[in-house]
Amino acid sequence: MSARDQRITAPAIVIEHLTKRFGDNTAVDDVNISVPQGSFLVLVGPSGCGKSTLLRMLAGLEPPTEGQISFGGKVVSSGASGVETNAAARDAGLVFQSYALWPHKTVEGNIDWPLKVAGWSRQKREERINEVLKFLDIGALRQRYPAEISGGQQQRVAIARTIGPRPGILLLDEPLSNLDAKLRVDMRSELMRIHRGTNATSVYVTHDQVEAMTMATHVAVLRDGRVEQFGPPDELLLKPKTTFVATFLGTPAGNLIPVIRNGDEFEFDGCPLARAAIAPDLKMAQLLYRAQDITVGKRDGRPTIKATYAESAPIAGQSMVMCLIRDLRVTALVDGFFRAEPGAEIDLCFLNEPDAVFDGDGRRVTQ
Repeated sequence: MSARDQRITAPAIVIEHLTKRFGDNTAVDDVNISVPQGSFLVLVGPSGCGKSTLLRMLAGLEPPTEGQISFGGKVVSSGASGVETNAAARDAGLVFQSYALWPHKTVEGNIDWPLKVAGWSRQKREERINEVLKFLDIGALRQRYPAEISGGQQQRVAIARTIGPRPGILLLDEPLSNLDAKLRVDMRSELMRIHRGTNATSVYVTHDQVEAMTMATHVAVLRDGRVEQFGPPDELLLKPKTTFVATFLGTPAGNLIPVIRNGDEFEFDGCPLARAAIAPDLKMAQLLYRAQDITVGKRDGRPTIKATYAESAPIAGQSMVMCLIRDLRVTALVDGFFRAEPGAEIDLCFLNEPDAVFDGDGRRVTQ
């Protein structure tokens, strides 16, 4: 197999034992990910989990402390050997959260500059500028300066500048965070169209799990610098490996009910919820219930627990009902519109068996 064929068949990105320390703080901790060609990988997690640091290492803006990164089978960064390919030579483009447009250059000038630095001829640059302006529908902005256009338009220009040189890998650092809610939804579809149109492998950083589940072919959930779980979005949603993933992903997120074994049953607050046979080796467990598996009101033969009503929110003809069982927050799904007086006592009914069982350390113990 030729070197070119190896690059084509190799994963677009391979991250092996990647670690980044800043003094005594470990921002990225032994990350291992293999990303297929053409994927849309989303790095998702709470603030401070290491996702932006990981993206900066992919872009060549931060060297790793340990481990290595390969693009298309070629090592571009290694903490052990000291290999550190220049950011401009990685065949990767980065869209910053702040857009980072040159304020003294027009839209055309912002797109032109990276092509000029890369050594493109004037004719080729002009052709490519026309292509990306049309592709992103910003031709009318050609001679305007960043201060003269809206935030959404600035974002399109930043993307146009990044895809101009046709990078094989497109890196996006929370590019929608500065936009209003409606524009964020519109731009999600636009970014997916751009991903398909460029044939690039995309890596997208966000703390918004809705963006992650909407856009990704693959998701890496990060927590404290480590990858909690990696895989297709439906796999993470349906088969979370840890309680963190189970409660971080999904709208609404899953409910975790702590239970104690009493004979043949797992009980919560004296109420039997599930057969102990589902996790026979555990004396204590955490049961995962989806919101659709819990409703308000009693049902014959189904376990019911008293709770305190907090609030509700309409969603697609149903209501997400949030309530408290002492300090435990639980979300149920009710058909139609539901409202009660805050602080009122309501009955929560568990309609089905738990979706999964986790041990005391938050690890899944059922298939």
